[in-house]
Amino acid sequence: MIPGALSDIVRKPWVRTLALAATVLATVFLMWQNEEGDSVRGDAAELRGPSEPDSFIIEGRYTTWDEHGNLKMSISSPRIEQFEDTNYATMNAPRARIFSEQATPPWIIEADEGSLRQDDDQVTLTGNVVVLRQTGDSEATLKTDSLTMDNRQGTVYTDQPVTITEPFGVTQANGMKAWINERILELNSRVEGQYETIR
Repeated sequence: MIPGALSDIVRKPWVRTLALAATVLATVFLMWQNEEGDSVRGDAAELRGPSEPDSFIIEGRYTTWDEHGNLKMSISSPRIEQFEDTNYATMNAPRARIFSEQATPPWIIEADEGSLRQDDDQVTLTGNVVVLRQTGDSEATLKTDSLTMDNRQGTVYTDQPVTITEPFGVTQANGMKAWINERILELNSRVEGQYETIR
């Protein structure tokens, strides 16, 4: 039972109208806040992406140096997603520069996608992989579907078909391995070439 003075106030129509208006305003405010929160959460989910990484970097760069402080490798990507449980990262449209111990131009490598296993310092590139290698005045291009870069060993390799285009001809093979510092390229099998004679 409501005490007398409070009962008299509650019975007045303007008090009931004011209480009803306050309740409606509070409900509208809470609904608006909830919708805004959903919008913010939706924007964050869209930015995070469907794979739901632990963290991600926009316009990221991964760089390594040797024990003497010389640059070994630099990879840039518009988006890098990191997964902490597996110590694994994925990259969109990665572009790598790999440096040798000699003062020679770096190898430039581009691909559609890439992944980095930080435990063993290996980068795997997939989809339209293109390697550009400058040697003196000539330029060689290697194309393949998949390529692994072993940063600790200073090697790049694949078991996929490769096509190497140089100024004097085209070479095709199944698989290859290259040693960056030694600037040696070894083709695995089914090697075929078309070469132009120099006049």
